[in-house]
Amino acid sequence: MTDDPDITSNSLPQSEDEWKSKLTPEQYQVLRQAGTEPAFTGEYVNTHDDGMYHCAACDAPLFRSETKFESGSGWPSFYEAAEPDSVELIEDASHGMRRVEVRCARCHSHLGHVFNDGPRPTGDRFCMNSVSLALHPDAVG
Repeated sequence: MTDDPDITSNSLPQSEDEWKSKLTPEQYQVLRQAGTEPAFTGEYVNTHDDGMYHCAACDAPLFRSETKFESGSGWPSFYEAAEPDSVELIEDASHGMRRVEVRCARCHSHLGHVFNDGPRPTGDRFCMNSVSLALHPDAVG
Protein backbone atom coordinates (compact mmCIF):
# COMPACT_ATOMS: atom_id res chain seq x y z
CA MET A 1 0.00 0.00 0.00
CA THR A 2 2.82 2.44 0.78
CA ASP A 3 5.60 3.14 -1.69
CA ASP A 4 8.13 3.98 1.03
CA PRO A 5 10.71 1.16 1.23
CA ASP A 6 12.01 2.62 4.50
CA ILE A 7 8.72 2.31 6.36
CA THR A 8 9.28 1.48 10.01
CA SER A 9 7.21 -0.41 12.54
CA ASN A 10 6.45 2.93 14.21
CA SER A 11 4.71 4.19 11.07
CA LEU A 12 2.48 1.10 10.78
CA PRO A 13 -1.11 1.24 12.02
CA GLN A 14 -1.12 0.87 15.79
CA SER A 15 -4.69 -0.33 16.28
CA GLU A 16 -7.06 -2.72 14.58
CA ASP A 17 -9.31 0.24 13.69
CA GLU A 18 -6.38 1.82 11.84
CA TRP A 19 -5.73 -1.47 10.00
CA LYS A 20 -9.44 -1.67 9.07
CA SER A 21 -9.30 1.81 7.55
CA LYS A 22 -6.09 1.02 5.60
CA LEU A 23 -7.10 -2.39 4.17
CA THR A 24 -10.06 -3.64 2.16
CA PRO A 25 -12.45 -5.90 4.11
CA GLU A 26 -11.03 -8.99 2.36
CA GLN A 27 -7.44 -7.93 3.04
CA TYR A 28 -8.28 -7.26 6.69
CA GLN A 29 -9.93 -10.68 7.09
CA VAL A 30 -6.88 -12.48 5.65
CA LEU A 31 -3.97 -10.29 6.74
CA ARG A 32 -5.11 -9.36 10.24
CA GLN A 33 -7.48 -12.22 11.15
CA ALA A 34 -5.53 -15.10 9.53
CA GLY A 35 -8.27 -15.89 7.04
CA THR A 36 -7.87 -17.69 3.73
CA GLU A 37 -9.18 -16.66 0.35
CA PRO A 38 -10.97 -19.40 -1.63
CA ALA A 39 -8.69 -21.57 -3.76
CA PHE A 40 -8.24 -20.59 -7.43
CA THR A 41 -9.85 -17.15 -6.91
CA GLY A 42 -6.84 -14.94 -6.14
CA GLU A 43 -5.37 -12.39 -8.50
CA TYR A 44 -1.90 -13.98 -8.58
CA VAL A 45 -2.77 -17.69 -8.91
CA ASN A 46 -2.00 -17.71 -12.64
CA THR A 47 0.29 -14.68 -12.83
CA HIS A 48 3.69 -15.21 -14.44
CA ASP A 49 4.90 -11.59 -14.57
CA ASP A 50 8.40 -10.68 -13.46
CA GLY A 51 8.87 -8.57 -10.36
CA MET A 52 8.82 -8.64 -6.59
CA TYR A 53 5.83 -9.64 -4.49
CA HIS A 54 5.39 -7.28 -1.54
CA CYS A 55 3.22 -7.38 1.57
CA ALA A 56 -0.17 -5.81 0.75
CA ALA A 57 -0.32 -4.34 4.27
CA CYS A 58 3.10 -2.67 4.65
CA ASP A 59 4.81 -3.03 1.25
CA ALA A 60 7.75 -5.08 2.55
CA PRO A 61 9.40 -7.17 -0.21
CA LEU A 62 8.57 -10.85 0.36
CA PHE A 63 9.02 -13.11 -2.71
CA ARG A 64 10.82 -12.87 -6.05
CA SER A 65 8.80 -13.85 -9.11
CA GLU A 66 11.49 -16.30 -10.24
CA THR A 67 10.76 -18.42 -7.12
CA LYS A 68 7.04 -18.73 -7.99
CA PHE A 69 5.89 -22.11 -9.28
CA GLU A 70 2.70 -23.93 -10.26
CA SER A 71 1.76 -26.04 -7.25
CA GLY A 72 -1.79 -26.87 -8.31
CA SER A 73 -2.96 -25.87 -4.83
CA GLY A 74 -5.06 -22.90 -5.94
CA TRP A 75 -2.85 -20.27 -4.28
CA PRO A 76 0.33 -18.54 -5.45
CA SER A 77 3.29 -20.68 -4.35
CA PHE A 78 6.95 -19.84 -3.93
CA TYR A 79 9.90 -22.04 -2.98
CA GLU A 80 11.67 -19.40 -0.88
CA ALA A 81 11.27 -15.94 0.61
CA ALA A 82 13.16 -13.00 -0.91
CA GLU A 83 15.37 -12.88 2.19
CA PRO A 84 15.42 -15.28 5.15
CA ASP A 85 14.25 -12.49 7.45
CA SER A 86 11.44 -11.29 5.11
CA VAL A 87 8.94 -13.59 6.78
CA GLU A 88 8.39 -15.12 10.19
CA LEU A 89 7.27 -18.70 10.68
CA ILE A 90 4.89 -19.62 13.49
CA GLU A 91 3.49 -23.01 14.49
CA ASP A 92 -0.24 -23.13 13.74
CA ALA A 93 -2.42 -25.79 15.36
CA SER A 94 -5.74 -24.26 14.29
CA HIS A 95 -8.50 -26.15 12.47
CA GLY A 96 -7.30 -29.49 13.88
CA MET A 97 -4.11 -29.38 11.77
CA ARG A 98 -0.45 -28.80 12.46
CA ARG A 99 0.94 -26.30 9.99
CA VAL A 100 3.47 -23.50 9.86
CA GLU A 101 1.95 -20.05 9.41
CA VAL A 102 3.85 -17.46 7.39
CA ARG A 103 3.66 -13.81 8.48
CA CYS A 104 5.27 -10.65 7.20
CA ALA A 105 8.29 -9.98 9.39
CA ARG A 106 7.71 -6.21 9.27
CA CYS A 107 4.01 -5.89 10.15
CA HIS A 108 3.24 -9.44 11.34
CA SER A 109 0.33 -9.80 8.92
CA HIS A 110 -0.81 -13.31 7.96
CA LEU A 111 0.31 -14.31 4.45
CA GLY A 112 -0.41 -18.05 4.29
CA HIS A 113 1.39 -21.27 5.26
CA VAL A 114 4.59 -23.09 4.31
CA PHE A 115 4.74 -26.81 3.59
CA ASN A 116 7.66 -29.15 2.92
CA ASP A 117 6.35 -30.53 -0.39
CA GLY A 118 7.82 -27.91 -2.73
CA PRO A 119 10.37 -28.19 -5.53
CA ARG A 120 14.14 -28.04 -5.38
CA PRO A 121 16.28 -26.31 -4.39
CA THR A 122 14.49 -25.76 -1.02
CA GLY A 123 11.68 -28.32 -0.93
CA ASP A 124 9.44 -25.60 0.55
CA ARG A 125 6.05 -24.47 -0.73
CA PHE A 126 5.12 -21.05 0.57
CA CYS A 127 1.38 -21.15 -0.16
CA MET A 128 0.28 -17.50 -0.05
CA ASN A 129 -3.03 -15.68 -0.30
CA SER A 130 -3.09 -13.36 -3.33
CA VAL A 131 -4.88 -10.72 -1.28
CA SER A 132 -1.85 -10.64 1.05
CA LEU A 133 0.47 -9.73 -1.82
CA ALA A 134 1.12 -6.81 -4.17
CA LEU A 135 3.23 -7.46 -7.27
CA HIS A 136 5.68 -4.73 -8.21
CA PRO A 137 6.46 -5.67 -11.83
CA ASP A 138 9.36 -3.25 -12.21
CA ALA A 139 11.11 -4.30 -8.98
CA VAL A 140 14.22 -6.39 -9.28
CA GLY A 141 15.38 -8.81 -6.62
